[in-house]
Amino acid sequence: MINNIFSLNENEDNNKTINHQKNYFSFKKYLNRPLNVCYIGAGYVGGTSSSVMAYKCPEDEVIVTVCDVDSEKINSWNSDNLPIYEPGLEEIVKKKRGKNLFFTKDIDNSIYLADIIFISVGTPTKKKGIGAGQAAELSFIEMAARKIAKFSKNSKIIIEKSTVPCKTADHIRTILNANKNNNDLKSDCEPIFTDIDDKNKSIHFEILSNPEFLAEGTAVNDILYPDRILIGGNETKEGEIAQDVLCKLYSYWVPKEKIIKIGLWSAELSKLSANALLAQRISSINSLSALCEETGADIQEIALACGLDSRIGSKFLNASVGFGGSCFKKDVLNLVYLSNYFNLPDVADYWKQVIIMNDYRKTRFVKTIYNKLFNTITGKIIAIYGFSFKKNTKDTRESPAITVILSLLKEGAIIKIFDPKVPEDQIKNDITENCDFQEYNEYISNIIVCHSCYEASYGANAIVICTEWDEFKTLDYKRIYSHMTKPAFIFDGRLILNHKELKQIGFSVEAIGKRL
Repeated sequence: MINNIFSLNENEDNNKTINHQKNYFSFKKYLNRPLNVCYIGAGYVGGTSSSVMAYKCPEDEVIVTVCDVDSEKINSWNSDNLPIYEPGLEEIVKKKRGKNLFFTKDIDNSIYLADIIFISVGTPTKKKGIGAGQAAELSFIEMAARKIAKFSKNSKIIIEKSTVPCKTADHIRTILNANKNNNDLKSDCEPIFTDIDDKNKSIHFEILSNPEFLAEGTAVNDILYPDRILIGGNETKEGEIAQDVLCKLYSYWVPKEKIIKIGLWSAELSKLSANALLAQRISSINSLSALCEETGADIQEIALACGLDSRIGSKFLNASVGFGGSCFKKDVLNLVYLSNYFNLPDVADYWKQVIIMNDYRKTRFVKTIYNKLFNTITGKIIAIYGFSFKKNTKDTRESPAITVILSLLKEGAIIKIFDPKVPEDQIKNDITENCDFQEYNEYISNIIVCHSCYEASYGANAIVICTEWDEFKTLDYKRIYSHMTKPAFIFDGRLILNHKELKQIGFSVEAIGKRL
């Protein structure tokens, strides 16, 4: 069927269905059943992108199954308490779960039945061995590939959804071809690649790269209305056919002009490049924020002036305590490793500076807190507003708040933390994982997780804004000020507050990139 389903340009009018007054290709009409899509990995990318796909595809045309070895995670996806928070996601999952969206621990059968498999497992930075601290850990990718080879009884399209280094598709292909079950070619249902299976008596795996460009906090909207969908494939007949199938799948909700076919290696490198460029912009504006603090210029005015230049644009020019999350640091470091691997040390040094500047911004912010609190914070109570790395998510990976809190704890501060979405156990686990056992035993009595901003600030010497949650903008700061130790300080690490009003209340205010 590989030669048929992708040669539909000749008679595509006979293979379309009407849906919301638009023409869509009908997988059911062609396969005599729905298309089976499998996501291996029920983490942030896999769980979110699969849910939106099921939401936008007709229930009788596309069945989406998400599988994972983590039983707790799968149970959470099947409950009322999803493992991740993302605006709009819960409603989508509840609407489609059990209809054309399924979460399961049965990886073997999910692979067996699948026509298309998205590999969406984690690729964290290696912690030891060759490339430690920079290279991507690809063991989960390899385990997924070996599972696919073992339990596939017909040809399939395999799609890299995880962020991976350039040329990873070659490794996946080698593993699949070395372990495929050519002696047991069969399936309970009509396979998507019938012609290759029948004529060659061999399972064929075609590898595509389809990187996800979602941003945490706006992920659902990013998938519903993407800037672009990249589909990278080989310039072979099979590669072009596979790209066409994935185009048809996305065409259920994405305009055709936004679905872009490119080379396989370009698609793999595009995700790393996009995140590196975004991180670079943040580090660039943060470097200028330090200069503003010394000269008396205002970083928000600088960002406005530069952002009005159409060649630059205004996005990602918000100075802050630093970027966090699972992607930016990991992907920049991966780019550094790749550059060194290909003997490009100057390129590696250039991108490494992005991380150095991000660390510098966090360190400078902590030093400002220390200096303004009269060069001693031992025994002083500091309220931390926000623990997630950005608003509208409970993801705390690489959160600047962790660095700030640990630095203040080392100076003997008492830390009271409030975040509207991050639970207490997650906060304490993150602190534990980022310091040694002895340090944690010293710190634990000085860490208090609170249920509101008002509780956190009661009796505090200072408030530190680490996350830009909208609710922090509308608090009753007169009430907060009245219950704080004087002089009462606010350190705005996200530039979200009205500094003039706070000073009128009586606060001593410090903000990133400004002299107040």
